[in-house]
Amino acid sequence: MAKAAVVMGSKSDVNVVKSAVTALKSFGVEVEVRVISAHRTPDEAHEFAKNAAKNGIEVIICAAGKAAHLGGVIAAYTTLPVIGLPIKTDMMGGLDSLLSIVQMPSGIPVATVGVNGGENAGILAAQILGIKYPEIAAKLADYKKKMKEKINADDAAVQAEASDF
Repeated sequence: MAKAAVVMGSKSDVNVVKSAVTALKSFGVEVEVRVISAHRTPDEAHEFAKNAAKNGIEVIICAAGKAAHLGGVIAAYTTLPVIGLPIKTDMMGGLDSLLSIVQMPSGIPVATVGVNGGENAGILAAQILGIKYPEIAAKLADYKKKMKEKINADDAAVQAEASDF
């Protein structure tokens, strides 16, 4: 079974992380959820990243706000794909988090989704896993088909209503 980890820098990030976990589970992915701080528990971050592959994890989502170094620290210690999930902050609305995650040094890539983009982080992780797991790829194709059908239905409804504008 495919396995992903969702790691947050603080328990306060849990509301954003929930949508990533929900998305992953909807595609049949086992999810390990952790709170590990790049700054307050660096030893735990190192151990987690170093052992992630041995523990069956195949992709890691790292949610963090402000300085948001968690994704980069985890990526420094593993060859697994890491997805950064920037958390909205009061100070800069999440721009600080986004820039901290996206501006990794050469050789330490962290894929990054939008601020508070938990669902997209989960979907991106599932797409990465879908390369190896055909059943996840099939669920993703069905998910995208349903999105298309909804938009087509919305389009038809708006076109019908447009004559009354």
